[in-house]
Parts: sequence; structure tokens; C-alpha cells
Amino acid sequence: MKIRVVFYEGYKGEETPRAILLGDRRVEVDRILDRWRGEDHEYVKLVGSDGVRYILRHNRTKDEWEVHMMEAPPRAPGEKP
Repeated sequence: MKIRVVFYEGYKGEETPRAILLGDRRVEVDRILDRWRGEDHEYVKLVGSDGVRYILRHNRTKDEWEVHMMEAPPRAPGEKP
């Protein structure tokens, strides 16, 4: 799923994701869990304001972002789906 990412540009131009736009829905970034680079892509693992864990993948050649993985928050004991 292709998405748009909203950034905060900090010290030395390092970009930090602040929100992701999933269609018409905006999800704020609560916490960055990890970041890493591959050969042609970079990845960001984060927790959104919706409680979902996301891994975002950035294609540096095309400058496109996509959701690589989504993991719903764990349910509380006894909570129905």
C-alpha cells in the first residue's frame, strides 16, 4: 500500500517521520522503534497513534513510501475481536 509520510527535519537534515497518511486517514507517529537501510530501500519500524506497529519501506530510487507490514496491537484479556 503506497502512502505519504510527513517529516520533521531535524539537526543535520535528518528526517524523522511524524505522521503517515493512509488515504484520507492521518496516523501520528508515537514512537520510532528501529531504522535500517537495505541496498535500495530504507525501513522505519514505528508505533502509530492507532496502536498499530508499522514497518514502512522507502524506495530511494523512486522516492516512494509504502507500508511493508502492519501489526495490530495486542488485545486485552477477555476483549472480543
